[in-house]
Order: sequence, then structure tokens, then C-alpha cells
Amino acid sequence: MLTIGFVGLGNMGAPMSANLVKAGHRVRGFDLAEAVRRAAAGRGVEIVDSVAAAADGADVFMTMLPNGGIVRDVLTGAGGALERLPAGALVIDSSSIDVATTRDMHAAAAAKGLQYLDAPVSGGVAGAAAGTLTFMIGGSEAAVERARPLLTPLGGKLLHLGGPGNGQAAKVCNQLVVAASTVALAEAFVLADRMGVAARALYEVMSCSSANCWALHNFTPWPGVVDGSAADSGYRARFAARLMNKDLHLALDAAEGAAQELALTSLVASLFARLAEAPRDLDTSAVIREIPGYAYLAPDTTGA
Repeated sequence: MLTIGFVGLGNMGAPMSANLVKAGHRVRGFDLAEAVRRAAAGRGVEIVDSVAAAADGADVFMTMLPNGGIVRDVLTGAGGALERLPAGALVIDSSSIDVATTRDMHAAAAAKGLQYLDAPVSGGVAGAAAGTLTFMIGGSEAAVERARPLLTPLGGKLLHLGGPGNGQAAKVCNQLVVAASTVALAEAFVLADRMGVAARALYEVMSCSSANCWALHNFTPWPGVVDGSAADSGYRARFAARLMNKDLHLALDAAEGAAQELALTSLVASLFARLAEAPRDLDTSAVIREIPGYAYLAPDTTGA
């Protein structure tokens, strides 16, 4: 049994920490939100009152946080985890954050005699609950092998992608493809409707042709096509458009650092930036609202 400090007990962190408890580990969790602390306690997580308390004496320290600034503060701010963890502890950040901050945190951990992995995930809340996440991991081979038994109950796939920051780099590349695919699907369904092709018929064609993709089955933006889709519930967020907007800006920032132009991603990001400003959280598939002609062909039912 390992003692694991876990900071960030929200939509992803809650089921991940619960699965660590199920795997037989002692998990000490912290989050600023009282409601999620109570929910995590109900799943067997030992709730503590600070980052420092989560880190003290821990074998492993994990984070699932909204952005790089918060990760930096949790790890290196006043009372930060890197000051409190014992030498030799393993730090795993599964947040989706910028590559530059990630590489800074690798260096800061190494200076304290700690091992560090950036290990963002794909698979969403459902994958976190089921323990089928895909981990995209950057860091040393030794740290990956040490983490493997710990992460296996959380993820169906553990992909070691190279050195510090490479996990985050792969994550932003993945996300820009998913976002572009979702926009292409939105345009296709609007165009098909305008030309008289039923949405369900188009879905069936795409499902068994070269247009088949992950986004088709998870982010189909037209109502009445995929049972249980966000489109069928007023685009209530499952993977929120604001989170996709964040990921796309991480991709653009990374591209700027690599002196690489991302022409298509820039266009896609402009659509999600508008969608992220909606009064309530909308699903990524709601990007169809930004496609000219959609409002006329399929009236807005989101109430946003």
C-alpha cells in the first residue's frame, strides 16, 4: 500500500482518487471546493486541509488541476508540495497544462531529489470512472516503470512518449485533431441537411467509411443521431467547450514556442473561443452553433 497525496478532486480527480482507494492505497486528498471534498470522502479518500498535509510523508503526489499557474502554485508556492515531500517521492501531474510550465516543474522536482512525470489523460469522466484512461507520459523511463503499477488501475493505456513535457506536447496535438474533427463534422451535418440528406443516414455512411473517427461517435453535433449524445440534451456539457478552448490555446502557445504555424487550428480555436463565452457550459459538440445556417435549419434548444 502506498500513501498518495492527491490535489484536485473535481470531475476527473474524484473518480481517479477513488480508483486508487479501490486499488488498496491510502489516499490523502485536498481540494478548495467543500462539495467535492465531501464527495471524495464518501469514496474513501482521507480529506486533509492543505496541500502541505497531502504531501507530508507521501510516497506519491498526484495533481489534476485546471491550469499551469495553479499547478505551479501547488508544487512550488508557499507551503508547496515540493518542499514537503520526502526525498525520492514521485510526483505525477495529470492536468492538461502548458509545456513550458511542465518542463519547469520537472526541473524544480529534480532539484529537490524527486521524480516527476507529466501524465495528462484522454478518456473523459467516463474513462476516469471506469479506469480506462489513456495516459500520455513524459519523464524518465525509471519514473514511468515506478508509476506503472500505480497508474494501471486508472488507465487502459500508459504511453511513454519521451522526456519532460512530451506527455503534454502529445496531449495538445491530440486535442487539436479532435477539435478540428468536430468542426468538420458540424459543417458536414449542416451541409447534408441543406442538401436533403438525413442526419442519421449521413452518420451511418460515415461510420463505415473513411470519415469514421472518434469524434463522430462521441461528439456528433446533430440531435437525434446518437443515443444519449449531448446534442440530445440541449448540448449540456460532457466535455465542455471551454475546456476544448483551453486545450486549443495550449496548442497554439506550444506552436509559438516551437516556431510552428497552425493555420487550421487557429481557425478552429476562433470558433471555440466564441462558444466558450456562452452564459453556461456547453458541450464541445455545440460548436455546430457557430456554423452558418445551423440556427435556421435546427433552432437553438440550449437556452443559452
